[in-house]
Amino acid sequence: MSRLIKNELTKIFKKKSIYITLLVILAFVILTNCIYKFFYQSTNSYGYSDNYIQYVKEELAKLDPNKSSDTKLYIDLKSEVELYEMIQRYEEDAWQRDILSTRVSTYVNEKNTYLYGENKDQEKVIEIEDKINQIVEKLDQDDWKYFAQEELKQAEVSLNNLEEQKANTQDKQELQSLEIAIENAKIDKQVAQYRIDKNIKYGNDYRNTALNTYQNEAKNIINMENTEQELEYVKKQEYNSSLENREISKYIIENNVDINKANDIRGILQNFFSEYGLFIIVVIVMIAGTIVSEEFNKGTIKLLLVKPYSRNKILLSKFITVLIMIVFSILAIVIMELLVGGIIFGYDSLSVPVLEYNFNTQSLESMGIFTYLGIQIITQLPKLILLATLAFACSTLFTNSALAIAIPLLGYMSGDVINLLVIQYKVEFMKFFVSMNWDFEGYLFGNLPKMEGMTAGFSVIICIIYFIALLIPTFIVFRKKNIKNI
Repeated sequence: MSRLIKNELTKIFKKKSIYITLLVILAFVILTNCIYKFFYQSTNSYGYSDNYIQYVKEELAKLDPNKSSDTKLYIDLKSEVELYEMIQRYEEDAWQRDILSTRVSTYVNEKNTYLYGENKDQEKVIEIEDKINQIVEKLDQDDWKYFAQEELKQAEVSLNNLEEQKANTQDKQELQSLEIAIENAKIDKQVAQYRIDKNIKYGNDYRNTALNTYQNEAKNIINMENTEQELEYVKKQEYNSSLENREISKYIIENNVDINKANDIRGILQNFFSEYGLFIIVVIVMIAGTIVSEEFNKGTIKLLLVKPYSRNKILLSKFITVLIMIVFSILAIVIMELLVGGIIFGYDSLSVPVLEYNFNTQSLESMGIFTYLGIQIITQLPKLILLATLAFACSTLFTNSALAIAIPLLGYMSGDVINLLVIQYKVEFMKFFVSMNWDFEGYLFGNLPKMEGMTAGFSVIICIIYFIALLIPTFIVFRKKNIKNI
C-alpha cells in the first residue's frame, strides 16, 4: 500500500499544473499581504468624500432657502457642508473628527434651522454658535478629557434622576422600564469612567472602537435580558454574539491589546480559511477530480491494474493520496503566508493571543495563534474531506476530469447560499443537507449551531453518512469497470 501511495504522490508532483497552481496561490498570498499592508483602512471614518461634498454644494446652489419647498433640504445640505468644512480642519485620524461628527452635527443643524427655517430666531442662532465655538476651542486645545468629564457628569446626572424617579414610582411596568434605563445609564457612566481611567481618546483607533462596541453590546444584552418574552433562536444567537463582543472589547480596554487587528500576519492567519479557503479547495478538487479519470483517459489504468494489487487497494491508495494532499495544501499555504507575511509585517504580532468566549464556562479563553489555527483546520476538515470525496467519486464514476472538478466547486460555492436560505426560511428538513453540517466551527466553545436542534454529534453522523454514500458506489463501480476498450 505504501508503495502505491508513494507512486501516486510521485505522479502528482511530476505534473507542471501543481506547480503552476502553487505559484498562482503564492502570487495571491503576496497580493493579499500587500493590500493589508498598504491599502487597508479602518472601517471607521468621519466626514464625507470630496466628490460627495462637491455634489452637495452644486445641489445647494440650486435651492432657495426662502422657498418653503426648498427650506428643509437646504438646511440639511447646508449643515452637511458646514460640518464637512469643520472636519477638514483636522487630520484624518484626529480624535476631533469624532466629536464633530457625534456632537457638533446636531448643533449645526439646529443653528441652520433657526437661521433659515420658518421660526427664525437670531438669539437662538447666536446662542448655538457660542456653544459650537466653545466646543471648537476645546478641540483646538486638544482637550479631549474635557468631553470625557462632561460625558461622565451627564451620565451621573442622568443616573441620579432615574433613581429618584424609581423611588417615587409605584407602577410595575414603569418600574421595569426605569430599571432598564438605570442599567443603561450605569453602562454610560462606566464607559465614561473607562475613557478617563484608561486614557482613551475619542477617534477611530482600536481602543475607542472597543469602548464603543462595549457600550453598544452591553446595552443590547441588558435589553434582551429584560424582555418578558422568551428569545427566539435568532435572538439567542444575537445575544451570544453580543456577550462575546462585550467581553472581548472589555479585554481590549483593560489590557490595551488590539485583539481584533486584521492587517498583520496574525490577523491573516486568524482568518486563514476566509482568505485562502477557496485556493485550498481548488487544489484538492483538481487532484481528487483527476487522479482516477486521467488514468482512464490516458489508458494508463491498464498498466496499473496488471500490478499484483487488488482494485480496492489501488483505489484506496489513490483516495489516501488525496487525503494526504489536503494536509499538504493547507501546510503549503500556511508556510507561504508565514514567509510572505513575515517579510511584509514581521513576526511580532504572532505573540498576541487569540480570544474566544467560552459559553460553557462563561469566560474568555486565550490561546496562541497556531493553536487557534490548528483548531480551525480541524473544524474545516470535514468540509474539505467531503468535497475531495465528491470530486474523487465523480472522477471514478464518470471518468470525466472537467465534470469531476466542476461539480464539487459548484457544490462549495452554492453551499453558503443554501445555508443562508435554509436558516432564513427555517426549512427544518434541510438540516440533514451536508453543507449545513460540514463546518464544525459553530460548535466550538459552546456556541449555538446554525439551526435549533442541531448538535455536533448530529453533524458528525450526517457527514459520515454522506462520506459512506459517496465512497461505496465509487469502489463498487471501480471494481466492475470494464477496461478492455480503453
